[in-house]
Amino acid sequence: QVQLVESGGGLVQPGASLRLSCAVSGGDFTKYAMGWFRQAPGKEREFVATIGRGGYEIFYGDTVKGRFTISRDNAKNTVALQLNRLKPEDAADYYCYADPVMTASALRRGPYSGSWGQGTQVTVSS
Repeated sequence: QVQLVESGGGLVQPGASLRLSCAVSGGDFTKYAMGWFRQAPGKEREFVATIGRGGYEIFYGDTVKGRFTISRDNAKNTVALQLNRLKPEDAADYYCYADPVMTASALRRGPYSGSWGQGTQVTVSS
């Protein structure tokens, strides 16, 4: 299992932007499909975005499509999530996920038996 460390969360006003980053270590990054998920208090975990091993297969959740962008840098072993036009309902703990078996498409639904990061908190409030 690889280790994942997220960073970049914080408190922002509605309409602002944030960039989350996930650093991956302990394995061959190119063998992992990656995803971002989020969970708000009292709510179930929600799929946000996934990206395939080569960076070409990308999927977004309906609530973030057009506002968020996922990307990966296979040379730096990182995956990023650019969050634009943030809304109060985007507030949540955001988690990075790595899977050595599933495709980016399959990651939208799980099951999730790969590696999770510890999460980074995003707060959107005026």
